[in-house]
Amino acid sequence: MEENTVLELKGITKRFPGVLANDHIDLTLKQGEIHALLGENGAGKSTLMNILYGLYQPTEGEIFVNGRKTTVHSPSDAISAGIGMVHQHFMLIPVFTVTENVMLGEEETRGGGVLDRRAAAQKINSLSKKFGLSVDPNAMVGSLPVGVQQRVEIIKLLYRDANILIFDEPTAVLTPQEADALFEIMGSLVKQGKSIIFITHKLREVLEFADRITVIRRGKVVGSTTPDQATPSSLAEMMVGRAVHLMTDREPPKVGETVLNLESIVVVDDQEATAVNQLSLEVKAGEIVGIAGIQGNGQTELVEAITGLRDTKSGKISLLGKDITNKPPRTITEMGTAHIPEDRQRDGLVLSFPIVDNLAIQSYYQEPFSKGATMQEAFLRENADTLVDDFDVRTPNIDTAAGALSGGNQQKVIVAREFTRDISLLVASQPTRGLDVGSIEYIHEQVVKKRDGGTAVLLVSTELDEIMNLSDRIAVMYDGELVAIVNANDVTKEQVGLLMAGGELDTVLKG
Repeated sequence: MEENTVLELKGITKRFPGVLANDHIDLTLKQGEIHALLGENGAGKSTLMNILYGLYQPTEGEIFVNGRKTTVHSPSDAISAGIGMVHQHFMLIPVFTVTENVMLGEEETRGGGVLDRRAAAQKINSLSKKFGLSVDPNAMVGSLPVGVQQRVEIIKLLYRDANILIFDEPTAVLTPQEADALFEIMGSLVKQGKSIIFITHKLREVLEFADRITVIRRGKVVGSTTPDQATPSSLAEMMVGRAVHLMTDREPPKVGETVLNLESIVVVDDQEATAVNQLSLEVKAGEIVGIAGIQGNGQTELVEAITGLRDTKSGKISLLGKDITNKPPRTITEMGTAHIPEDRQRDGLVLSFPIVDNLAIQSYYQEPFSKGATMQEAFLRENADTLVDDFDVRTPNIDTAAGALSGGNQQKVIVAREFTRDISLLVASQPTRGLDVGSIEYIHEQVVKKRDGGTAVLLVSTELDEIMNLSDRIAVMYDGELVAIVNANDVTKEQVGLLMAGGELDTVLKG
């Protein structure tokens, strides 16, 4: 073991019934480095880190921390060994303050066993300033933006003196601005002696921020490299095992009739503030209209209004000439709308239901899924087997609960269900969030295939590369309004970025 190695995994193997998740994996982490663990959904990255954090026990293999063999039976053992983990889906209690969340399980007390919130808050303030985290100890966690909640998770680990920090898909739920802020924080952490493993499938992140990169494919380490020796194409090929097209080939659109028509719609958010203001837009058959915008500029409420998840305060929404304003989601679905929701766990799946049921949840009451009041179990299972295979959903079997899948595989279940129905409108909100490059390539090809088959596609994404890659027209939202609608071939990525920040169309195009 090298002198500055703080962590070494030797021959880590994990077997589940029917699945070899980790196959004799070796990995080292040096002090003060950011080591990226890169791989497809279901490659075994999270399983490996869950073993390191004590959530799983390895079938074989050994863990060494600072040169000493360490047995990690639980997260408590991991924390005692100086190992902490920030999970993709945060482990916070919304109705507790930052201080209460951080000190939970590690309570500060004074005379008589009374909780010493003041002492804990002072320690949190000190950590916040030291590592540039900017968190108010007295804030209620449920009221904080996602990026700040993630900082609370980091403070929880620092509060417990963790020196080895694991970040599981840390940017999956963040806006680009929040992601950039996170990497600044990670840089501050390693400068002060912490060591970081971060799990991701985003090539830009590892090339820009990692010191070393280890690639896992189907449970095995297939290679290690450094950003200066790698390219997006070489990393993608290591991940998937074949060449990956990072740009989608598209023919010019063959535009047909108007499918979705929004006329001066106004939508309010949960606080009754105007989120979408007098927005008008048409989406026609055979085209992809991309909604570009920084998260929080009304895109979420717009999609919810179109799909029936939120009432429209005024204005009119039409689908193929029929008024669907404030119609229930089932009516809108039955009229030929598919929806990939922004929050897959809240709006896209029933997490406790098996995959076989989730794949039929839009159509279970219709033929051929049902005949009369009787569900056709054989067809449901045949349908699920086909879709799991076609969309490469990594799962032990179709009876596995959706909640047991990785985030990327949950997304694949939704995409498989929605793309294989007979539809005239596809509303895709963050369709590749949490997906690896191979899956992104496949989903993008399927979106273009839908468009070429005459489906109208409304694409909402915070990934500007995705908007530029797929869209025929781009509608830019800022502060709840459409500030520009442009042909994708007529603008650059930088110009769209300026429009997203509130720039005026004429000024941006001239500049």
